[in-house]
Amino acid sequence: MRVAVLTLSDSVSRGERQDRSGPAVVERCRALGWQVVSCEVVSDDREALEKRLVALANPDSADVVLTTGGTGVGPRDTTPEATAAVCQKILPGLGELMRAKGREKNPRAVLSRAVAGVCKRALIVNLPGSPRGAVESLDAVADLLPHAVEVLRGASHD
Repeated sequence: MRVAVLTLSDSVSRGERQDRSGPAVVERCRALGWQVVSCEVVSDDREALEKRLVALANPDSADVVLTTGGTGVGPRDTTPEATAAVCQKILPGLGELMRAKGREKNPRAVLSRAVAGVCKRALIVNLPGSPRGAVESLDAVADLLPHAVEVLRGASHD
């Protein structure tokens, strides 16, 4: 399974802070045996994010696009809105599962507005911006993603 990782952060994109979440997600993806095809950082600009999501969701690029950051309640947190805008189908259960699992370790996990959906023939999954939260959220849904990708490619639901 080919995965693109996209970190959303104004401060990281300006070089003021180091990206820790993207590399943590990349490491976890590789441990799961997935092929990481890109790891990028973009600012919390909704329009730029929408364009990048559509480009990464190209069937020749990635099967899954994992975003990290921009899922909270801050004024520049627009990752869920950008994701919903480019997706043809929303998969509410993935966001619900990530919040439910996250709540077991950190009650603040319920403040995440992360969504997941289908853009063209790729999955987009929003993860929180903290390295630990991103990896724990990914772990909550990791077993489901390969099956979802297979179904998107035309496999049976069995």
